[in-house]
Amino acid sequence: MLSQKTAVSAAVGTLFASHFFGFGLFLPFFPMVLEAGGLSAESIGLVLGIATGARIAAAPVLTNLSDRAGQRRKAMLLYSLGGCLFLALFWIGSGFWSALVTTIGLMAFWAPIVPLSDAYALDVVRRFGADYGRMRLWGSVAFVLANLAGGALAQTGAAAWLVALMGLSILATGLVAIALPASGVGGKKPDGAPARLDGVFRRPWFWVFLGVAGLLQATHAGFYGFGTLFWIAAGLGTFEIGILWSIGVAAEILLFFMAARFSPVIGPLALLGMSAIAAVVRWSLFPFALDFWSIAALQLLHGLSFGAAHLGAVAFLGRVVPPEWGGTGQGLLTTSSGLLTAAGIVLCGWLYAFNPALAFYAMAAAGAVAGLGLVLALPALRRQNAGTSTP
Repeated sequence: MLSQKTAVSAAVGTLFASHFFGFGLFLPFFPMVLEAGGLSAESIGLVLGIATGARIAAAPVLTNLSDRAGQRRKAMLLYSLGGCLFLALFWIGSGFWSALVTTIGLMAFWAPIVPLSDAYALDVVRRFGADYGRMRLWGSVAFVLANLAGGALAQTGAAAWLVALMGLSILATGLVAIALPASGVGGKKPDGAPARLDGVFRRPWFWVFLGVAGLLQATHAGFYGFGTLFWIAAGLGTFEIGILWSIGVAAEILLFFMAARFSPVIGPLALLGMSAIAAVVRWSLFPFALDFWSIAALQLLHGLSFGAAHLGAVAFLGRVVPPEWGGTGQGLLTTSSGLLTAAGIVLCGWLYAFNPALAFYAMAAAGAVAGLGLVLALPALRRQNAGTSTP
């Protein structure tokens, strides 16, 4: 018979998998859905740009509302149903304005799912001693599987099936969330009075940390926006490029799987430092890696540049933010990462047009700035890093 720890861990892993399967369809293939709806490239860019802004703005607001209500599981169900409702409008509407409203609603309601899932997962870690990395890795596995499934559907031009699968994934996320056991953590005090927003959010060191963690994620902006284009220009085929993306995600999954073994000696802040170093090395060398095997070797650094940054940031917030405000803390992290990544993509677009290598050098510089910020803030952050003797 499964222990409660194992059962709950499996349920949270399923929560991450159901969400990231849908996101793995959305990220690469949703532009195809918009194009099938008659939108031009310019209109697609405008729709996705505005909707991304809505997602960034919605994450802290909706996560905070769920924390105040003390109903994270119900909130994830309601937000998932809201996302499904807007996605369903693709079946009955057409044209630019319909696509804009629908995409804004979808991305806004989708925005709080990951930070609320992270907050719930951290509650499970605290209560049962579960391994966050091994729960979260199923999201990465599902993302890769969705890339493969979406690629097969995209070859047939079946935009309707992509929408349907995304909708099923979003609905499944809500149903899994509401079926989870109560975490015992909410946004209310035991006497039922609303808890005050915790003072940690008003501390300067907290906002410095958000800037550092967000900037570490933003070092991938050039890669997300222009990595595939750079590889195509270097002569790689689409099949090879798909393998290279998979290698990066595989490195991330391996880190998530192994992280708990190193956590007694490598704390959250050390993970962030490792991410900064990996970002500087990865993006400095990126323009020089022009053949498959050298690129593949460099892609292994994704486990550190992305994975270590994610694990370190989530774990640090889990230690310094009271559990009842965990969703709000994770939502603010999502917003910081989103804003800085969006700005990075715009900057890299200008640089890439002038000289492709400059876009990746800028990302290396961003990693260095994040690392310097971490070093300068380290004394204050160490004082807040309760419950650990490692940096």
